Amino acid sequence: MGIAFVSRLRRPVGLLLIPAILAACSGGLTPPDDVDSVGVSAITPAAEIGDTGGGSSSYGMETPDTAMAAPARQTRHLPKIDSDEAMGIGEPVQASSGMLAVPEGGVSMDEGLGVGRVEGLAEAQANEIAEGNASQVVVGGIGTDMPQQVGEPEAIPMSEAGMEAEGDGYLRVPDKATTRKRQSQQQSMQGEQVAFMPRLNNPMQVPETMGGMPASERACRQRLQKLGVKFRDVPRISRGRSCGIDWPVELSGLSGGIQIKPAAQVNCQITEAFARWVKAELVPSARMRYLSGVSAIHQMSSYSCRTMNSRRGAAMSEHARGNAIDVGRIVLKSGKSIAIEPKGFFAFREKGLLKSVRGDSCKYFSTVLGPGSDRYHKDHFHFDLRVRKSGYRHCSL
Repeated sequence: MGIAFVSRLRRPVGLLLIPAILAACSGGLTPPDDVDSVGVSAITPAAEIGDTGGGSSSYGMETPDTAMAAPARQTRHLPKIDSDEAMGIGEPVQASSGMLAVPEGGVSMDEGLGVGRVEGLAEAQANEIAEGNASQVVVGGIGTDMPQQVGEPEAIPMSEAGMEAEGDGYLRVPDKATTRKRQSQQQSMQGEQVAFMPRLNNPMQVPETMGGMPASERACRQRLQKLGVKFRDVPRISRGRSCGIDWPVELSGLSGGIQIKPAAQVNCQITEAFARWVKAELVPSARMRYLSGVSAIHQMSSYSCRTMNSRRGAAMSEHARGNAIDVGRIVLKSGKSIAIEPKGFFAFREKGLLKSVRGDSCKYFSTVLGPGSDRYHKDHFHFDLRVRKSGYRHCSL
């Protein structure tokens, strides 16, 4: 039983003795804490590095055999591992060492390749602005209440400068004020005046899809111009569903210098028919009978919002749509005035003229009334373009 107890104690006693023995043997090999002030980064050697004796160095680990025999030597410290001395930066670099020194201004690739210095766009513009040689107008003080132009635009070379060229063969770009002044001087020298007319109120310029004048109205006005008619477009006339003209014109004269007194507001269609009747029938008939042309035509009614013959309860007249015109007097260039009225027995030429033009007018109008038709038309001719379903023309001759 005693033997068994001794064998059981052997293992824990051995475990305790092994660390004690290792601690006793390694007591002289533990480096002191103050070898380095920062950390263990260098070891103080006991002998010089590179000793020619045996090619080996001793780092403070002296054996009993060499401690007494080795003479005292002057020792020096090794540089720190990450110090400039260890990297060799503090010493001048030799060309043969293979290391290149970095210049203070940095490495220039252009100089290494033999290329001259290149001036950037921003640098060039900055130099131009600073020297006042900018090729474009430069404005300073942007964002302030007093912006102003900085410098003058640079002269632009021109091969053919004409009258604008200066002595050095360069053309200077004028500003807007100079250009306007020069244009006004040229116009005054030529005696020309230019008038700028707005086109926004011209119905001929607005497309039909945007509420502009229909193609038929534009074509009618072109025919009037070819006939030599003097007219102008007036604003739309609208007085309810029964009265009004969508695209009225104001008729003031016909070809040959014939005046319409007063100016009549009618639609384009009746204007064209009336102009053709005067040119093809009235003027030739007057020249044949009186050897004189027509000077003026006095109209008694054009657009008028009323019923037929101004009677209560009657249908609306064609005058309410600007589709009729009444002629009360014809004045010849000789000064003779011919009134539209019943003539006496001996007024052969006047009766012949009125009968001729009245009969020929049915080729141009759908309704012709005059003296003898009824009491409402005893003193004028009535012409209109009333549309009837049967195509019937009412010509009271």
